[in-house]
Parts: sequence; C-alpha cells; structure tokens
Amino acid sequence: MIAIVDYDIGNIAAVFNMLMRLGLRSIVTAKIQDIERASKIILPGNGSFDACMKNLRASGLIPVLEEKVLAQKVPLLGICVGAQMLGTKSEEGEESGLGWLNLQVSRFPDINGLRIPHMGWTEVWAHNKNKKNPLLVDMVADARFYFVHSYYMTPNNPEEIMFSAKYGIEFAAGVSRDNIAGVQFHPEKSHRFGKKLLNSFARGL
Repeated sequence: MIAIVDYDIGNIAAVFNMLMRLGLRSIVTAKIQDIERASKIILPGNGSFDACMKNLRASGLIPVLEEKVLAQKVPLLGICVGAQMLGTKSEEGEESGLGWLNLQVSRFPDINGLRIPHMGWTEVWAHNKNKKNPLLVDMVADARFYFVHSYYMTPNNPEEIMFSAKYGIEFAAGVSRDNIAGVQFHPEKSHRFGKKLLNSFARGL
C-alpha cells in the first residue's frame, strides 16, 4: 500500500486519483499506523516551504517517517515542495528541512525578464541511466512535465541529480539517493508522463 502523507497542505486528491487510475492501492492518511504499514510513501507539498515544514512537524509524523524511510529503507517520493523538504534548507524561509538529502533550495534568479514562478509544461531529461534507477526506466526523450515553482533544488552531490530541466538556468528537476527520491514537477498533473513515473515508483524503487 502507498501512503500519501496528509499534513494539511492541500492538493493531495490529485495524487490519489492518479494512483487510482493506475490501479494502484493507496491511502491519504495522517495516521501513524497507516504509515507504519505502508510499502511506499509519497510526501506531497504545496505552498511555501516554511508552512509545509511547520505543518509536517505539527502533525507528529516525522518520527515514523524517519523510521520507515531512514531505518527501514521504505521508498519515498517527494513532490514539488515535498521534494524540497528532503533537503537541509530553503531561501524561501527560516525553517530547516528534513535533511534526508544534502541539498539546498534557491530562488530563480532574474534572467532576461523570465516570469517567476516557473509555471507550465517543460521538457525534462534524465541522468545516470547507467545506474538502473527504476524511475528512469520508462523515461522517453521528449518527456515533459507540469511545473509550478519559484525555487529550485541544488544537490551538493551532482550524482544525486536524477532529472534536469531548464528555465533560464538548468536546474535539478528530480533528485534521488537509494530509496529516497524527489521531483520538482507535479507527476499527478503531467498526464502520460506523470503516469509512467508514478507507476515506475510504485512498482520499482
């Protein structure tokens, strides 16, 4: 069962509905017992970094998530701000991140009048295909995903960059290490490309 972590940040139903269309069993939950039973975990994120981190801490779910993800090595996928929260900090606020990945989050620079936030469909390309990452198995050359964000992730270790995209600058659109992965885009809003990625996560990572 896939547990979609509900810590009162909204925009969770779309993830659940996409998994349901794929025939994958999932539950939206804020209960420790459900997360304890989960075989995969999705951490969504929507809004500001500080608000998400404060809500997650207030939920009391971080200890069980750390036990599942860090100790038991249960696969976790962070989405949008949920991916940024896997890192140590963000320029968007004062709260510290989960620190599960060694990455920072920065605001897009002002380049050639590009509008911020970066919003819409953008081509994404994969890295490290030789490492047999399950999330890269079904990626195609023209993969495009839906983005809505003003901040981007920068891993300290470039080998942890799973996907890249470009909006004024090249940035990490996806990161991964071992059982932990995060994507800056919204797979639940990305139609066939998002379906492929979520299906790969559910069946492989």
